[in-house]
Amino acid sequence: MQLYKVMKDYFKIGAAVNPMTIKSQESLIKKHFNSLTAENEMKFSHIQPSERNFTFDSADQVVTFAEQNKKVVRGHTLVWHNQTPDWVFHDKDGGLIDRDTLFNRMKNHIDTVINRYKDNIYAWDVVNEAVSDKDGEFIRPSKWLDIAGEKFIEKAFQFAHEADPKAKLFYNDYNESVPSKREKIVRLVKSLKEKDVPIHGIGLQAHWNLHSPSLEHIKRAIESYASLDVQLHITELDLSVFDHHDSRTDLKQPTEQMMQLQAERYYQIFQLFKEYKDYIDSVTFWGGVADDYTWLDNFPVRGRKNWPFLFDTNHQPKQAFWRVMEKN
Repeated sequence: MQLYKVMKDYFKIGAAVNPMTIKSQESLIKKHFNSLTAENEMKFSHIQPSERNFTFDSADQVVTFAEQNKKVVRGHTLVWHNQTPDWVFHDKDGGLIDRDTLFNRMKNHIDTVINRYKDNIYAWDVVNEAVSDKDGEFIRPSKWLDIAGEKFIEKAFQFAHEADPKAKLFYNDYNESVPSKREKIVRLVKSLKEKDVPIHGIGLQAHWNLHSPSLEHIKRAIESYASLDVQLHITELDLSVFDHHDSRTDLKQPTEQMMQLQAERYYQIFQLFKEYKDYIDSVTFWGGVADDYTWLDNFPVRGRKNWPFLFDTNHQPKQAFWRVMEKN
């Protein structure tokens, strides 16, 4: 049984990969997934570490692997406060550049990257994590915001659309199911649409755990975003076996209770996704597909192993896999 084939009537099933995991997890990726996202290889600092010095080797490896194995590709990400090199924001003397210079640099980057992959990538996370988590603060502080104000978000979508009018363009964020942040994301996307900014979707990162967020909060987020007449992608799904306040580092293997809870949680989440299949077009797992490789190892607690996926460290299906595969 292949995961993406079981889900073919609902949505694409994706994996975030890198040049290492397309080798170490190759058989799983080929068998169970029909959509790929580059984990870090298309981020600004990886692709253009210095001005006009574009380094596409790693991103090309992911795209070539996808092509060879008939997988579609989501692009991640064009504009982000993180993993953006300092040269983007500064002049040769170290001072902040002006807004027009920043927009020129943004446009050149977006044009170059999108044009390289125009025939390979059908959707882009254009702006990533621009909304603030803090109460009373709308847009996250960043050098993008310092130099250009909120206009940088609008410009990013405009430049991406001009570079590839056929691509689906997404705003992507985490804590997307937290009610206070959900309302800010709705506010942002609604304002962009009111200005006729070419935004086509919202990416729900879905870095969740065994207990949080509640299914009700996830459902409300999906309904709120869908009401904006945009497509929804689950872009970075994983289910940590630790809740936010659990900082243990002593576990060498997950407990049986953790695996049972994870299996039930994945089942409930996928049932909810299926319920909203008319709005959700893609579900992507983040940073690998099996527990031998996950960005959650050592994060947010150093020295801690995590087990967030459907496949274990030996690439064998877990209880969660079989629950997700159930037809009902």
